Amino acid sequence: MKHIIVNGLRLEYRDYPAAAEGRPTLLLLHEGLGCVSMWRHFPEKLAAATGCRLIVWSRAGYGGSSPWPEARTPRYMHREAEEALLALLDALHIERPILIGHSDGGSIALIFAGAFPEVPRGVAVMAPHEFVEEETLAGIRAARDVWATTDMPHKLGRYHADVQRVFSDWNDTWLSPAFRDWNIEDYLPKIRCPVLAVQGEDDEYATMRQIEAIAEQVPGTELLKLAQCGHSPHKDQEAAVLAALAAFVDRVSGSCR
Repeated sequence: MKHIIVNGLRLEYRDYPAAAEGRPTLLLLHEGLGCVSMWRHFPEKLAAATGCRLIVWSRAGYGGSSPWPEARTPRYMHREAEEALLALLDALHIERPILIGHSDGGSIALIFAGAFPEVPRGVAVMAPHEFVEEETLAGIRAARDVWATTDMPHKLGRYHADVQRVFSDWNDTWLSPAFRDWNIEDYLPKIRCPVLAVQGEDDEYATMRQIEAIAEQVPGTELLKLAQCGHSPHKDQEAAVLAALAAFVDRVSGSCR
């Protein structure tokens, strides 16, 4: 594990080197309860499948990274996209990356691509959110019950320095009245890079409207709908996701290996 100071915060990250010259850099953005370690072996498999340099990091407050000094607001994903991610790219001297995000990480990638359309070479999202659905809120309420009645705090606590804040920030924000009208669809028409959107047919936090909305507003978006797959396509259908991402990276970078 490496560490870097970004906007005064110490962030943990891993850097998988490129296996071939001329390949783009991939940035892997984790979900709302995730961090570097919770990706397990997926980053190294993705780096091997694409031949690309791959960066995966824990956002502030997650894993072993420094906590946010302020309380979370409904615009926390906007802040990550428009401030933190831009600063991270500058600190690591990365230009024109391909962003690959899961859940919250996918939403952050879409906001970034709409806010800074000249920067990303491509964006691939897995189970992203662009707006709040009743299915999303039901899934988050169910997660709150699991948190209160099982050993979920202990299991998740293996990965985060402050697991209670990680869970509460995520759960309380999404279930707050102020978050009910959260929507990032106005960023979608501004996206200029190729987009791949992946979602499981059994996603417990969303309907297919989430990725269909992307395709309706970003011309040329490629959709991948996976059977027997929940909210974590990279876990439930790892081989299919790795193949789709490798093909997408090749198309975006203009090369076939």
